[in-house]
Amino acid sequence: MPFVTVQIGKGHSLEKKRKLAQAVTDALVSALGTKPEWVTVHIDEFERDNWAVGGVLHSDKHSGRHDQTGR
Repeated sequence: MPFVTVQIGKGHSLEKKRKLAQAVTDALVSALGTKPEWVTVHIDEFERDNWAVGGVLHSDKHSGRHDQTGR
């Protein structure tokens, strides 16, 4: 019984999350030969203020709150 957690930033529509859950389920069914009803997909949403790449918060990258070096 596969259990998958997908972590994404908040703000995605319910429709996008439905598509994500179906795509992950389909991939596991294909790769593992399991039954769709045995697949659990947990979507864990987080605030973009709690996510950084290269030392820059994701929320800052998209707001222009960093200098020319990306910080």
